[in-house]
Amino acid sequence: MKKVTKINKAVFPVAGLGTRFLPATKAQPKEMLPIVDKPLIQYAVEEAYDAGIRHMIFVTGRNKRAIEDHFDTAYELESELEASGKKELLSLVRSLAPDDMDFSYVRQPRSLGLGHAVLCAQPLVGDEPFAVLLADDLMCGPEGSAGVLAQMVEVFQETPRSILAVQEVPLEHVRRYGIVAGDKQGERLVKVSRMVEKPSPETAPSRLGVAGRYLLTPAVFEKIRSQPRGSGGEIQLTDGIAQLIATEGVYAFLYEGKRYDCGSKQGFLEATVEFALKHPEVGPAFREYLAALKN
Repeated sequence: MKKVTKINKAVFPVAGLGTRFLPATKAQPKEMLPIVDKPLIQYAVEEAYDAGIRHMIFVTGRNKRAIEDHFDTAYELESELEASGKKELLSLVRSLAPDDMDFSYVRQPRSLGLGHAVLCAQPLVGDEPFAVLLADDLMCGPEGSAGVLAQMVEVFQETPRSILAVQEVPLEHVRRYGIVAGDKQGERLVKVSRMVEKPSPETAPSRLGVAGRYLLTPAVFEKIRSQPRGSGGEIQLTDGIAQLIATEGVYAFLYEGKRYDCGSKQGFLEATVEFALKHPEVGPAFREYLAALKN
């Protein structure tokens, strides 16, 4: 049977509690925190859409209703904007969910790790390859070029195996990442031979850290389901992917672009400032403001 190389579905694990942003996340999802005027989850959905994906699957938890509402039709708001003649804002609101985009939601009943969250999406994904995007990682391609997930989808069409987005990280930061090592298959592709979750700098096999974008084959579901619990008593996604190395093969892709770790306050602030500087409405005035602060 010919392998499917088209990625039609994206999974967004959004059930986390966002404790690093308390008290802001006490009553709202961390994925709804805005970078300028757009929530983190919308950046991730737009990245998936630009990569050709049309079915968005959210693995949610309690207190995540705002995510569903954000992509739902807001009849009262649209009616008010239409009556007020605010056509640009009305068009903006309606653009959040294009007519050719489908949304599905499934609950993760317990916080058992990223692997468990992905497993919760299996009934909706079915027996086909899929993408996983972590909204905490705000990722963008080079200016005017393809986004990170679109780059990965292009590679997957030629190499239909599980593909992980990776970046070179400072040695002192390897303990924050899943680290991969293997043989280079060209300028940006690495055939993975080993994966280690958050190693010490002394034991890290490389400095290639896994970022928050994955293209996975459906075989990963059975690997996750059958594995023992890993670090912290959780069901780790990296453990399931690691089992695919021997059976199917796994590749790491050194993407072009930039990643902002918006799961941390530092990364969130960096993204806010840099995106604000590029924003067509507020960018010029904000740049002047920042310049004035230096004096």
